[in-house]
Amino acid sequence: MSAETPVCQLLERQEADYRGWWWVAPPRDAWLEAGEGTAISADASLLEAWRGHGRPAFSPFDDGAAAAADGGVAGAVLFWPKSHALGEWWLLWLCTVLPPGTPLQLAGEHQGGIKRVLKVLAALGLGCRKRDSARRCSLFETRLGRVGLDPDAAWTRFEAAGLTLVSHPGVFGHGKLDDGTRLLLETLPGVLPQASGKGEGLGDAPGEVLDMGCGDGILAAWLSRRGASVTAVDVNAFAVEATRRTLAANGLPGETRLGDVYATLGERRFAAIVSNPPFHQERAIDYGPAARLILEAPEYLVSGGQLVVVANAFLPYPDLLARAFGGFEILADDRRYRVYRAVKG
Repeated sequence: MSAETPVCQLLERQEADYRGWWWVAPPRDAWLEAGEGTAISADASLLEAWRGHGRPAFSPFDDGAAAAADGGVAGAVLFWPKSHALGEWWLLWLCTVLPPGTPLQLAGEHQGGIKRVLKVLAALGLGCRKRDSARRCSLFETRLGRVGLDPDAAWTRFEAAGLTLVSHPGVFGHGKLDDGTRLLLETLPGVLPQASGKGEGLGDAPGEVLDMGCGDGILAAWLSRRGASVTAVDVNAFAVEATRRTLAANGLPGETRLGDVYATLGERRFAAIVSNPPFHQERAIDYGPAARLILEAPEYLVSGGQLVVVANAFLPYPDLLARAFGGFEILADDRRYRVYRAVKG
């Protein structure tokens, strides 16, 4: 099977024996998934795909990743992400969890900033040489070492909506409250009243609310503070960890889950699903996750339950909402963003 992505095509032509290696933050590529080694990724859909092929795959926050490191790792390939700060975190994390001297290769597209790793490695005191270049991609190699920097320092805190939010470079809207979420928060009190007493839910519903695509956890924390029983889900392990830390920082209860849209929820049903759904995958527009969120929502709502989402005004969500629910209403529209509400009959 041949590699599909340019960066994997570059790796495919190497003479290196990658058995026992880690593929860190890899793209979806059938050549990788059918080959050797272990995936380390924050993407739940990628982890699921690897495991579906019987391949070992772990989130960096899994105990399994640490156990795999203890079992011995021949080397690692880090696929440099478009977020430079996220790439630095992965590099520092690898320096922390793998023994000094472990071979490391760094691969990426030129337009994604792979050439910047030379300065990063030099600043950390790690030697580096260019191994190969093709397909507008480059491959560098070095060896890991102890660098005296804690990857945990990448986690930052900021205040928004009366809450302390914990953020990370791998999370949507890192370090700030985006305007779409702000409009959603301004609108939610009108459709999700605050619980008036212990054990009471939101309105006439049982109080189980799903925050889908939880990001840094601002919606989950806001809902939890108003008395909802919150479950927060994201496909990105950094987002799930950020939400967990945000809830803890505010002393609020809530459940967090890593999963691809509804994949981990089984037969659970909710009084409301609230979301600021993503529509990008790296640099490309991808409506797939948001379409699944909307079209499958009725299966995960109780009778009378509601889906409330905010989206850029140009996105084609009205057709999806009408198809899934038979109708919807626009609760807010500031010309950039719209807040939609649909109710299960």
